[in-house]
Amino acid sequence: MPEEMDALDTKILDLLQHDSSLSIAEIADRVGLSSSPCWRRIERLKKNGVITQQVTLLDREKLGLNFEVIASVKLQLPTRDNLERFEAAVAKWPEVVDCTTVTGAVDYMLRIITTDMHAYDDFLRDKILSLGVVSDVQSRIVIRVAKRTTAAPLGLVSAYAPVR
Repeated sequence: MPEEMDALDTKILDLLQHDSSLSIAEIADRVGLSSSPCWRRIERLKKNGVITQQVTLLDREKLGLNFEVIASVKLQLPTRDNLERFEAAVAKWPEVVDCTTVTGAVDYMLRIITTDMHAYDDFLRDKILSLGVVSDVQSRIVIRVAKRTTAAPLGLVSAYAPVR
């Protein structure tokens, strides 16, 4: 955590990560600052890389993107070249919304979003398996999401003080 972060910074971060559409004036009011110092704090948090981006979250189901799969991927041989080739390919595939390198029996865990089972099968055959570096893919279809958040657990940051 950067040295200059304090409880006000974490309050601002908490507000922003739950609703980035809040105005500077609204945030300032909720944390007990005037607008200019609040704006300066937010700009500093951006400059220091604490705030990496501000996005709009979409309802995938309303867009017809109802099919979600968690796939574990094992490479034939996890050499540096194969790892880089796989990661470069994944970076270009919009269907992959998360890709993590993991320990254990597999090399990667992917979260994949498509329209349906047929679209996933096409993705699996035409993209993942056609790379020629994957030896195994275990797919798990998501039935229901019990919890999903984009919020960092600020309660673990020592300067945290919740605001609502």
